[in-house]
Amino acid sequence: MALRSKALQHGRSLSFPSQSHPSVSQFNENLAKMEASTTMEAKLNGLRNLYSDIDDLLMLPHIQHIISQECETKWIDQVLDGYIRLLDACTTAKDLFSQIKQNAQELLSALRRKDVNSINSYHISRKESKKMILKSLKHLRSLKCKKSNSSLEKDDETMALVCMLKGAESVTIDVFEGLLSYVMGNNVQPKSSAWSLVSKVLASKKVSNQSEETDLKHLKEMDSIIQVLEEEMECFFRQLIKTRVFLLNILNH
Repeated sequence: MALRSKALQHGRSLSFPSQSHPSVSQFNENLAKMEASTTMEAKLNGLRNLYSDIDDLLMLPHIQHIISQECETKWIDQVLDGYIRLLDACTTAKDLFSQIKQNAQELLSALRRKDVNSINSYHISRKESKKMILKSLKHLRSLKCKKSNSSLEKDDETMALVCMLKGAESVTIDVFEGLLSYVMGNNVQPKSSAWSLVSKVLASKKVSNQSEETDLKHLKEMDSIIQVLEEEMECFFRQLIKTRVFLLNILNH
């Protein structure tokens, strides 16, 4: 049962023994589905499924034994530190979603009132949000560089476990990077007409009376998109905490 992922080092394919738990093949299947997904909502949902598969794997006695034997090794520390970094990134993304949602609602109100001053204030807030997003993107890219420097010499089963845990982290960083770029207005999903048209509204320096009704409609749609992403991020945040606590409990026994 090979662990396939672009995130695994050098495209390497490692496998558990043939009698290993079905969660390994389920992990591979969910990984393939997530990589093929075309929406950020589906990718976040896919991440949650990946970590749920890892939880199933961590319940196996022989996997718990491997982790217990490796409790003082560097890769365990790297995985645990990685969870902290991902939780920090989740918190940043959630804060950004809340801010963008609030800003969008204020812009919606300003467009209804034809309040040009409030619209200009939104543009200032939007610029500040973009600065925060760019800073977060820079941080995520630095994590990818640090992560790729580690090397291990372990037996096949332990190495496969390491790759599964670290591979999930790599994929998560990639999804977060895409998510932040999406929220900033880059890499807009082809089917997301709401975001595409709203981006044009945000780029404008004045309110267009001719397109006001359309702008209001698509701002409402954007608000709904942010709401869905916010909920998916919160679910993934809780799943990530659960997996980290599970791993810590194994190490403390």
